[in-house]
Amino acid sequence: MIPARYAASRFPAKLMQDLSGKPVILRTYEAAVRTELFEEVYVVTDSPLIFETITNAGGKAIMSQKEHDCGSDRIAEAVADMDVDIIVNVQGDEPFTDRQSLAGVLEVFHTDDKREIDLASLMVRIDDDEEIQNPNTVKVIVDNRSFALYFSRSPIPFHRNSEIDAVYYKHKGIYAFRKSALMDFHRLPMLPLEATEKIEAIRYLEYGKKIKMVETDVTGIEIDTPDDLKKAQKAWK
Repeated sequence: MIPARYAASRFPAKLMQDLSGKPVILRTYEAAVRTELFEEVYVVTDSPLIFETITNAGGKAIMSQKEHDCGSDRIAEAVADMDVDIIVNVQGDEPFTDRQSLAGVLEVFHTDDKREIDLASLMVRIDDDEEIQNPNTVKVIVDNRSFALYFSRSPIPFHRNSEIDAVYYKHKGIYAFRKSALMDFHRLPMLPLEATEKIEAIRYLEYGKKIKMVETDVTGIEIDTPDDLKKAQKAWK
């Protein structure tokens, strides 16, 4: 599932921006299909323009029936009546989505004999101080089994002891959910930590869900700003 909201505070209509001859959202859809990991791939959107862009290209799209504050809620509405076990959320602004990373988040469920994992997501190590300090970069810290402890827009961990090397991970917004966890998220109200940070993954933690983080070295390019689009256009060529 690729949630695709037309409006965007930092970069309006970013999903319909041109990326080497095709809109960003269509590039992302095609990248997800090319992985050959899924029975079905859908774009879930509030925009007739995005809907038509995908369907006119031979893809599959679903129009949201309600307004939603986040991608998880948009996907939950779309899959409510579908007979599925695992749902993957691919962000619509990630046209460089790759098979290796998606296969990694799916693999954790194949070995989860105790069914203790509610959802899985990706993290990538970051060393650039500007990115570590950037509030648009969501950071994550994990326990010794790679379960998420917390997500923040602030640098975490706080590097108090300079004699110890601090390791920082950026959270990449790709999730694989058990359907039950996703529907719980949709039903449960937002709590203070999520509201403060504006990070939907925190809601799962606040309600006791377990998020398995998978490290990847594939950074990709998330298109959040016009500068990101320029980088993406250069990389695509």
